[in-house]
Amino acid sequence: MPLTLTLSEGVLPVGKEKEAVQLITDSLLKNHGLTGNTVMTPNITANVHIVPKGSSFSGGEEFLGAWAEWKVPSFALADQAVIKQHFAEVTEIIYKLSGGKQSKDNIYVNVVHAVDGGWNLDGKAMNNEELGAAISEG
Repeated sequence: MPLTLTLSEGVLPVGKEKEAVQLITDSLLKNHGLTGNTVMTPNITANVHIVPKGSSFSGGEEFLGAWAEWKVPSFALADQAVIKQHFAEVTEIIYKLSGGKQSKDNIYVNVVHAVDGGWNLDGKAMNNEELGAAISEG
């Protein structure tokens, strides 16, 4: 389940990116009842992108922003209560790690769902049923 964390330069102090990824990963696992799951935990991956100052825009104007985007199977982040809780936690994580400097209004979280069968785990394409079975073993 890849996370893409994109940050305007200066949103987080240098070196806080790793902590942000760990806390966001922990939140996703917790909110799905999968903390400690040996199948899911190593299959949550992340990329961090730092956008140079002057290269992030809102309404055509420069600003500082943070974006957390998940790509997940259709059954993950599908329950509204889970979505609201996790998105609120991600927003709070970025806000706190920024030292309270990053406006919560400019922290964005979203999810993109893969079609059933459009997911690869351990080198094998799996549908939702197969994924669920593999995850339940962890």
